[in-house]
Amino acid sequence: MQITGNTIFIPGATSGIGLALALALEEKGNTVVIGGRRTELLASIRSEHPGIDTVGIDTTDAASIDTAAAHVLATHPDLNVLIAMAGIMRAEDWHTPTGFLASAEAIVTTNLLGPIRLIGAFVEHLQTRPDATIMTVSSGLAFIPLTVTPSYNATKAAIHMLSESLRLQLADTTVRVTELVPPAVRTELMPGQHESEFAMPLDDFVAEVVQLIETQPDARELLVQNVKFLRHGEARGDYDQVVATLNRLDPHGDAEQVA
Repeated sequence: MQITGNTIFIPGATSGIGLALALALEEKGNTVVIGGRRTELLASIRSEHPGIDTVGIDTTDAASIDTAAAHVLATHPDLNVLIAMAGIMRAEDWHTPTGFLASAEAIVTTNLLGPIRLIGAFVEHLQTRPDATIMTVSSGLAFIPLTVTPSYNATKAAIHMLSESLRLQLADTTVRVTELVPPAVRTELMPGQHESEFAMPLDDFVAEVVQLIETQPDARELLVQNVKFLRHGEARGDYDQVVATLNRLDPHGDAEQVA
């Protein structure tokens, strides 16, 4: 993906990493369309950032994805980048079904089925563009499990393998597949995460991601320094130590995210 001159759609970008990345990419000379469910946030973003377009979309709803995709392609026929950003993360207790089943179903629908449906809505169009990118968003937890978030870990591991597989299948097209692999970042993804001393400041994360896109336009994975501790644990041979460090318990039994 080139750092400038793109038309980019980022569903799930009304806050957090998605919004910060959208603003940074717009500043780099890209046309950016943000998608989200909360109409009041979309209106606020349009007001504060008139250079950014918005569209309503619920990535848990197949019909909503199809409607939003039709609108985006009609208004931005030169669209060449899809960043599948939407995701949720919840703590679960798998000792009984009441502790995880509803949560797991929601996480799978949002984090895995949502990106699959999004790619399905745009993949044919992207193949008509001379230089296109599908950017998936996994997590350092795709490679090292956090004890309290089994379903989130699993969906992000699935996104990693989906990215690897799509890259192979689409190798005969103009579409690149790039995987963004965030560490813990100071956002509202989990309660207290926006204040965590172990999480990476949002502005620092996005600045490093933009630099990676600019300096490594053909990268398969976008890895900021903070996530390499998790991403390469198995390859380094210290997987068990990394798992133990990530899941270090405080006196209240809560896992601390350290990367």
